[in-house]
Amino acid sequence: MRPARALIDLQALRHNYQLARELSGARARALAVVKADAYGHGAVRCAQALQDEADGFAVACIEEALQLRAAGISGPILLLEGFFEASELALIEQHDLWTVVHAGWQLEAIEQAALKRPLNVWLKLDSGMHRVGFHPADYQAAYRRLLGSGKVAKIVLMSHFSRADELDCSRSDEQLAVFQQAREGLAAEVSLRNSPALLGWPSIPSDWSRPGIMLYGATPFEQAQEVASRLQPVMTLESKVISVRDLPAGEPVGYGARFVSERPSRVGVVAMGYADGYPRHAPTGTPVLIDGQPSRIIGRISMDMLTVDLSDLPGTGVGSRVEFWGRGVLASDVAVAAGTIPYQLFCNVRRVPLIYSEA
Repeated sequence: MRPARALIDLQALRHNYQLARELSGARARALAVVKADAYGHGAVRCAQALQDEADGFAVACIEEALQLRAAGISGPILLLEGFFEASELALIEQHDLWTVVHAGWQLEAIEQAALKRPLNVWLKLDSGMHRVGFHPADYQAAYRRLLGSGKVAKIVLMSHFSRADELDCSRSDEQLAVFQQAREGLAAEVSLRNSPALLGWPSIPSDWSRPGIMLYGATPFEQAQEVASRLQPVMTLESKVISVRDLPAGEPVGYGARFVSERPSRVGVVAMGYADGYPRHAPTGTPVLIDGQPSRIIGRISMDMLTVDLSDLPGTGVGSRVEFWGRGVLASDVAVAAGTIPYQLFCNVRRVPLIYSEA
């Protein structure tokens, strides 16, 4: 059996959720964000692991929510992108889902819907992200229309920060000011804090937080941050050396001759490639652990295989375990080397089996 696999530590997942709850504040609640198959970690298993302690879950769309309901997840589930067609309101009502409302046509759909029970709506403001959400000038009117429809049981006011992962940037304070002005006089709970806001912006008020990437043990920041250092990696991506080549100096390795040996070298071939989700653009020098010892990627990443440097690791060879990210090699460090972000690393993992444990 091919040795490439991703180990998922569910106890680490619970630890990270508990940290998110701690950072949220004594009276605040936290929705565990499990969209995109829990950022590649497996939404059903992750939600099951958190079901007894999470205040609810957040997904991108109704398909993801129905998957959780079918698996027996009975707690609140918020649709972060809301609904895409008015016909989805029947399913939202049937499966007791919460929905974001971010556009006028969604308001109209709720007003016209024949609902047997009122909805839980999260009303989204565009405070400066400029992706989705109501313009600040239209926000209070949207709130009043929802209340006036008689089809809404509860409204949570929400927005999303565009640069909360930049700790020295004033944009989050500016967006907070826009939000506070737009919601002035509205008696409703608010949800503002995502992972970077939870970790790095403790003064931002939020009755509901929405931890995402931090649940999976990766920092959203490019620099070291004290609170983020308390996170525990949930996924360990690993494989094994399947072949060893002894090369003299001056020999090219892999496609495009991106690496040429500068000295006599031992090259390990590992069963892992970009078809498994390892970033194709990871350059020579990207860190790995081989039997627990630091080493590096060399040469270009292939679809199913890649090569690592065994030259200074005489005890390694065929069968040696290679960790690509996890507790020994942080996904954030790999992401920096490959010019991407941990979110993309996790979401791109595919083909390899996910192996769950409580360790």
